[in-house]
Amino acid sequence: MSTQANEILIFKSFKKGDDLAFEYFFNKYYGNIVGFCMQFIYDEEESKNITQEAFLNLWINRSKINLPTGINSFLYTYAKSKCLNLLRSKKIREKYKNETLNKRESLLNQEVLNSFDFDSMDFSELEQIIHESIENLPKKTKEIFIKKRFENKKNKEIAHELDVSLKTVESHMTKALKALKTNLSPYFPSVLISIILSN
Repeated sequence: MSTQANEILIFKSFKKGDDLAFEYFFNKYYGNIVGFCMQFIYDEEESKNITQEAFLNLWINRSKINLPTGINSFLYTYAKSKCLNLLRSKKIREKYKNETLNKRESLLNQEVLNSFDFDSMDFSELEQIIHESIENLPKKTKEIFIKKRFENKKNKEIAHELDVSLKTVESHMTKALKALKTNLSPYFPSVLISIILSN
C-alpha cells in the first residue's frame, strides 16, 4: 500500500475520532506548526501554546475537514490567526516598529489561505470541561494542583505554605493527574491530554 493510500485510511479513522490516527497527524505536523509560529512571534512557549490550541480545534472540527491535506491548511490557518492577534496586541506593537509589523502580517497572509471558519464556542465548551474536571477534584487535591499548575509553585513551596510534607504534595499531584486523565479521556486524544496536563 502506498504512503498516500495509507494516509487516507488513517484520515478516515481520524474523522471517526480514532485516538491513534489523531496522534499520527499530531506527530507529523506539531513541529512544523511550532516552527511556523516561532518565525513570527519569537516566543517558543507561546508558539507551543498556540500549536496546542490549534490541535484542540482540529479535533473539535474534524468533521468539517474533507481531505487529508485539509488538516495542514486548518492548522496553519489557526496558527496564522493567533499569531496575527499577538502581533496586533499592544505588547507586541511596543516591541516592533509598524513597518516591521506590517511586513510580518503580509507574510502571514501570503503563506496561509483563510480556508476555515473557527467555532470559538466549541473550544470554550472544551475549556469548560477542563475547568469542571479540576473543580471536581477533592478539596486538598484541587488546592495543590492549582498552586502547582496555575500559580507555578514548586512542590517545596506548596508543602511549606500548606504545612504538609513533600510526599503529601507529590501524592496529591499524582491523584489529581490520574483523575483528570480519566475525566478528560472521553473528550480528548491521549496525546492532547498529556500536553494539557503538562502545562
